[in-house]
Parts: sequence; structure tokens; C-alpha cells
Amino acid sequence: MIDIEHLETWVGRSETLRDVITPFPSNALAATLNRDEIYQDGAALPPLWHWLHFLKVFKLADAGYDGHPTLGGFLPPVPLPRRMWAGSRLRFAAPLRIGEAIEKTSAIASVRHKAGRSGDLVFVTVRHVYGADARIEEEHDIVYRDAAVADAPVSDAPVPDAPVAVPVMAPDTWDFAREMVPNPVLLFRYSALTFNGHRIHYDLPFCTGTEGYPGLVVHGPLLATLLLDLLRRQLPDAVVTDFEFRAIAPVFDTAPFTVHGAAVDDGYRLWIRRADGALAMDAKAVVT
Repeated sequence: MIDIEHLETWVGRSETLRDVITPFPSNALAATLNRDEIYQDGAALPPLWHWLHFLKVFKLADAGYDGHPTLGGFLPPVPLPRRMWAGSRLRFAAPLRIGEAIEKTSAIASVRHKAGRSGDLVFVTVRHVYGADARIEEEHDIVYRDAAVADAPVSDAPVPDAPVAVPVMAPDTWDFAREMVPNPVLLFRYSALTFNGHRIHYDLPFCTGTEGYPGLVVHGPLLATLLLDLLRRQLPDAVVTDFEFRAIAPVFDTAPFTVHGAAVDDGYRLWIRRADGALAMDAKAVVT
């Protein structure tokens, strides 16, 4: 039973984190993505690499069964076992830079409940502002769901609400693309860089047994990072001003996937295509 009125009392709750943007996380992520650049003091963080900073450290004793921190503090205590990053909307006014001390303010913007034949869904939207001058503004959607359907869609896009998920198929034309092999080392490195203890990204017996997944789950923010990494490789001098993405279906380490991009009227559509042709993530970037 979802007590949505109780969960809604978390709306407006806020917290502030402070961090110094050190070079190691960026250099480690660059190496993980097989990039050659070295980041030093004064260098600008690429878009989405701010997710390597402002990490909340919690005691191991405070972790839940899945490795995430237990709920009921800043985030509402949603009584559903699966938690996933459903999407984000970001605006980049100016980059964060190596060596700077930055403040991040977060607030619970909304809590929504949706029920259907595939089970309960609760969407929590958190608004983040980075820097006193709001250099980055982000709305982050978190989805909580039942454990019944391992491959069900994870966003609230208009997809069939059925006990067995019908995949949304990815576009079959694009302007540029890149194949990715999601091996466990890639997933482990990204988990380490983001202090993400969620066992679905590194604990195979947990994934295939407890969670019923076919393999390790590729992080949603890693997929989003790979989308903008593809755009940077294609347009190295472009400046991303706006970016939004929605997770449509999970990606596993059981098969390669492809990252795609295509020019549209006011920017670029970017997406993740699974090996079975399903659309896993859909995104839009505005560049100058």
C-alpha cells in the first residue's frame, strides 16, 4: 500500500552539499572512456561529469539490502524495492572547473504515484542547483517500482502497461553511432567513481537471483554520459547548453549496445539501442 499523502510531505525538503572539484575523478573517467585528455586545475568539466562530485558518503551499516542507502532522510521512504534513474533535464549556463569549491543545493520537487497492471510506480523529482550563480540546473527523476517485471519500462512515457513489457523499438536511421561493450570492469569503475553501491551493477548472483535480471545492469547516468561523449567525439568544439534524457528500458552486460545521434532542427537527438533493437534511452541535446 502506497501512502502517497505521507510521501508528499517530503516535497520541499532540501539539503546542501559542498565539494572541491578535484582532478582525479575526471582523469579516471576519461581513462575509463578511453579518452586521451588529462584534466588539471582550471580545466572545465565536460557536461554530466559533475555527477562524479558532491557524493554522499554513508556508513556501510546504513546501506539497504541492495547496497543503496536506506530511505527516510532526504529522499522519501518509498516502500518499493527497485530504484532507478528515470531521466533528467539539465541546463548548463557555465561549466564547473577543476580546483573550484562549489555548493550544490537539492530539493524534493514532486512525488507522484502511478498504478497499473505491471505494479506500482512512484516518481520522485529532485531539483539540483550547482553554484551560487546556478551554473548547472538539473531536474532528476527517480522511479521506484515493484520487483515483478525485470524488463519493464522504467519511465512514465506512453508505453503499453502489460505484465510482459513490449519494447519500444529504436530508430533505424542515424547520422553517427558507436558500439559499446558493457563489460563488468566498465560498470565497476563507474560505480566506484560515483560511490554507487547498488548491487545491480556489480553483483551478478544478486542480479540473476534476487532481482531476476539476465545480467548486470548498466547505470542510467553512465548511458547518458556515453550519449554526450558520442556527441563530443563527433563535435569536439560544440558547447552543450541543454540536455534531457529518459530511460525507457534497462541495458544489461549480456550483449553490446549502440549509441546513436542524429541532427534535428534545434540540436541533436541521441539514443541508446540495445542488441535486440529496443530503445533503451532517448535524449535531446541543444548545442552552440
